[in-house]
Amino acid sequence: MLAQARDFVTFEIAMDYERKKHVETERQRGLSRSGRDIGQIPAVVDPDRRAAARENLRVFCDTYLAATFCLPWSPDHLRVLERAQVCVQDGGQFALAMPRGSGKTSIVEAAALWSVLYGHRRFVAIIGASEKHAHELLDSMVSELENNDALAEDFPEVAHPIRALEGIVHRARGQLCRGARTQITWTKSEIVLPTIAGSVSAGAVVRVCGLTGRIRGLKFKRPDGETARPDLVVVDDPQTDGSARSLTQCVTRESILAGAVLGLAGPGSKIAALMPCTVIQPGDVADAILDRKKHPEWNGERTKLIYKIPESKLWDKYAEARAESLRKHGDIREATELYRQHREAMDEGAEVAWPERFNVDELSAIQYAMNLKLQNEATFWAEYQNEPIADDGYGDAGRLTAELIAERVNQHGRGTVPLAASRLTAFIDVQQDLLYWCVVGWGDDFTGYVVSYGAFPDQKRAYFTLTDAQHKLGVLVPGAGVEGAIYAGLEQLTAVLLGSEWSRDDGTPVRIGRCLIDASWGTSTDVVYAFCRQSPFAALLLPSHGRYMGPAMRPITEADKKPGDRIGLHWKIPGAKGKRAVKHVFYDTNFWKSFTHARLSQAMGDPGSLTLYGGNPSEHRMLSEHLTAEARQRVSGSRRTIDIWKLRPGVRDNHLLDCVVGCAVAASIEGAAIAGMEPAGQARKRKRIRLSDLQRMRQAGHR
Repeated sequence: MLAQARDFVTFEIAMDYERKKHVETERQRGLSRSGRDIGQIPAVVDPDRRAAARENLRVFCDTYLAATFCLPWSPDHLRVLERAQVCVQDGGQFALAMPRGSGKTSIVEAAALWSVLYGHRRFVAIIGASEKHAHELLDSMVSELENNDALAEDFPEVAHPIRALEGIVHRARGQLCRGARTQITWTKSEIVLPTIAGSVSAGAVVRVCGLTGRIRGLKFKRPDGETARPDLVVVDDPQTDGSARSLTQCVTRESILAGAVLGLAGPGSKIAALMPCTVIQPGDVADAILDRKKHPEWNGERTKLIYKIPESKLWDKYAEARAESLRKHGDIREATELYRQHREAMDEGAEVAWPERFNVDELSAIQYAMNLKLQNEATFWAEYQNEPIADDGYGDAGRLTAELIAERVNQHGRGTVPLAASRLTAFIDVQQDLLYWCVVGWGDDFTGYVVSYGAFPDQKRAYFTLTDAQHKLGVLVPGAGVEGAIYAGLEQLTAVLLGSEWSRDDGTPVRIGRCLIDASWGTSTDVVYAFCRQSPFAALLLPSHGRYMGPAMRPITEADKKPGDRIGLHWKIPGAKGKRAVKHVFYDTNFWKSFTHARLSQAMGDPGSLTLYGGNPSEHRMLSEHLTAEARQRVSGSRRTIDIWKLRPGVRDNHLLDCVVGCAVAASIEGAAIAGMEPAGQARKRKRIRLSDLQRMRQAGHR
């Protein structure tokens, strides 16, 4: 009995402890719940003010974002605001290029904020040139919701829950409103607006990502199980300075915009897309998207800082006064005084976009624009006029563009050799994963016709890069190493190029007379030499080495000629010797790239010009970009002045340029020549003098 009583007492003590524990737990939960519960949502302070901006983006900016848009609107601003509003409300795309500092990013930020607050759009995807840029735009939007008192007054269902977090994002998960979860989310890359009963913006999503990041399949699962996809995309400038100078990156980003970005809404849904951008150089992503002929779907709008530049010669004196004033005083006071005295004459003929835009030490927007022009001409035309000067960064402002080269089509079918081509040459550029190749027909005067080109294995598409190649050499011989794959690739490719007959315009069959194979890539040298020695087409093949020949180096044309050597127009074929016992050719890459560039610059139809097969310029996009992948710089040395060719910043693929250049070298080896140049490979013939002639000359000398 005593043991039972003791057990009963122990049980009662335990139960009493559990009751107290439960009571304390409930008390703590109540305190926590009351701390997490933000209570009643305040009433809208000014319903009429809120209603007035519902269908008018400009009124929204003037009413709630006055601190951001503090200057009067220009006609360009008003046109852009109207276009952005239509885009948000009705769908479609709108790309706008405005001068730096005009507020184009602020306008699209305002449009995105307006769209979610009024329920015009439910899922906004902000895409930047990089994810970092996109984060900055999201941070700016969140800052408005946290700190803008006017928004807090008229949109309390959004601002009150966000302000209640007090900047502590971890509170978002457990936030309540009168006992119900607000479902608010606030992370570095995403914000989900609070779910409040009766709110048109409840559960609206704003998410950011980089243009080249993971975009496809962007979606959000709502608490009710609905899967939401973006219905408004804001592309905050799709390029960086580096990507704008890379032809490959420009094509990649343009493709992403056309495919992945505009397909985010999913099937059956019309997406709205806004893209503020800056044209950095001709042909970049922004320049292409703004071109209504290329991309009419984007409805591109290109505005300028100044539409008509003043013509007065007094601006030359102003430039001198400005420079002198900066040297003397560190400011432009003397130039401003000169402008003040002659303002009417100096302003004549000028037309600015935004008259209110100028600095405190300036008198007008015209003076502001001219100061920018004098400060840096290239920056002025690119970032303020959206008409950048065509300059490649190496001083070759008059270079050929990819577009100009692609238009050099000669209407001959692919694979057809024009009658004027007396010889056919080929070149194979060796890479680890692909063999790039080109076949060119040449006249005796070096008039060239690109007959065909491509890569092996065939990629089954007109445009690709080496890095995104899908079919690679490694699949030809499963289990083989790099060298074995290259050898197998060369066997199959040369069987097609050299083992087949090509057809002239009149149906006459013709074969390739010389094929050079790049033997300078990585570990391929021995493989290429072995293949050229063992191939059934050995008589047509030559391993080749492009060499850098600087301005201080002795040109190949002046090299000492040894027995068995052939020296031509900046190329040399040494006599076969050594362990490889295979003849090869090395050539001056700088000279031959300049030579090829000159052929592409020659007017079509003139002797010595180089043209492309077919009649569709878009077919040659990849080739033309490879041909413009390098830029030249004029350099002088102790021996001569030459062009030095270098890859443009950010560009990697120049392989078809090497192929066309190699075909030109092969044509020179086969006897093609430009008028005025000695036919390559032919020794200068000396007049034979007989002994009797020498005797007569001697007798004549004694007379």
